[in-house]
Amino acid sequence: MFDLLNSAMHVLAQLGEAAPAVQSGAAEAAGLAVSAAPAAPVGTTAADVAQGGMLHFIAGSDIVGKTLFGILVLMSLISWYLIFVKSFTNMRVQIRSNKFLREFWAASSLEQVENEIATHGANEPFAHLASHAIHARNHHAKYGALKLEEKGSTSAFITRTIRKVIDEETARLENGLTVLASIGSTAPFVGLFGTVWGVYHALVGIGLSDGVTVNRIAGPVGEALIMTGLGLAVAIPAVLAYNGFVRGNRVYLARLDAFAHDLFTFLSTGQQVHETSGKTRRVTLAASKGE
Repeated sequence: MFDLLNSAMHVLAQLGEAAPAVQSGAAEAAGLAVSAAPAAPVGTTAADVAQGGMLHFIAGSDIVGKTLFGILVLMSLISWYLIFVKSFTNMRVQIRSNKFLREFWAASSLEQVENEIATHGANEPFAHLASHAIHARNHHAKYGALKLEEKGSTSAFITRTIRKVIDEETARLENGLTVLASIGSTAPFVGLFGTVWGVYHALVGIGLSDGVTVNRIAGPVGEALIMTGLGLAVAIPAVLAYNGFVRGNRVYLARLDAFAHDLFTFLSTGQQVHETSGKTRRVTLAASKGE
């Protein structure tokens, strides 16, 4: 019995002497691993890491991946060009239209409006509509129906002219919106196709390698997902701009349509606006002989 206890005590003493040596060896191995690992440069951020992943993915992709990336960049440039150009153009047209409407309703007669348009030109839709409508009335009253498109009464000819001008202005306002809608609807699918293509090649490369680890899978697949993000980054501004332009055009064309009704009333009935002694405007029926 005493021999068994002596042997157990002897084994415990040997284990106690070996434990510090094992701990010191583990510490030395950890220190070597830390010293061997490359230190991250000072100032490195998550954006730098993401940019490096994107550049690494583009540089390592084949001709299909580079082509898809170029298509997304081209779509982005076109969409932002249309956004800036149409925003500036619509703002300029709004300012000119408001100025013309103030001058139109402050005029004493349609003849004065016609003289102002002849002097300054029709550089926006409202002036363009008024110019063509007044010219159509004068032409039909003076020469009558010389061509097939001029057949009918003066009111019918003015109506056709106004409708034609509104259609032209509508097409001009909608210019470029089809491109924005196409970019907004196709850019996510282009990015998704780039992601699928990148994941396919990443999985093929992993299958040909000797060992499969989490780093071998997560790195290439994460880089391939960048294409989906690029597609969404291109599509979202295009869709938002398209919806904004469509809404603005709808409101503007509603104002143009209301102005067309008032203008048709003045031209077809011969109403003119005169100034009274009290500096207030009243509408009188003053049909000319030629109408």
